[in-house]
Amino acid sequence: MACGHCADAVTEELERVPGVTAVEVHVEADRVSVTSDRELDLAQVRAAVEEAGYELTAHNT
Repeated sequence: MACGHCADAVTEELERVPGVTAVEVHVEADRVSVTSDRELDLAQVRAAVEEAGYELTAHNT
């Protein structure tokens, strides 16, 4: 991600995933943190990121 517009696009798509309660985008680090109130379907998260034009590399913490 290169800018705030990119971050907004990713945030908007991820907020549509059922269970997502918060999205924090770190543009400089090219990372996104997602908080949820349930276990997320990785396929839905991946699809949301791809819809915004990016590729997902998942790291569970």
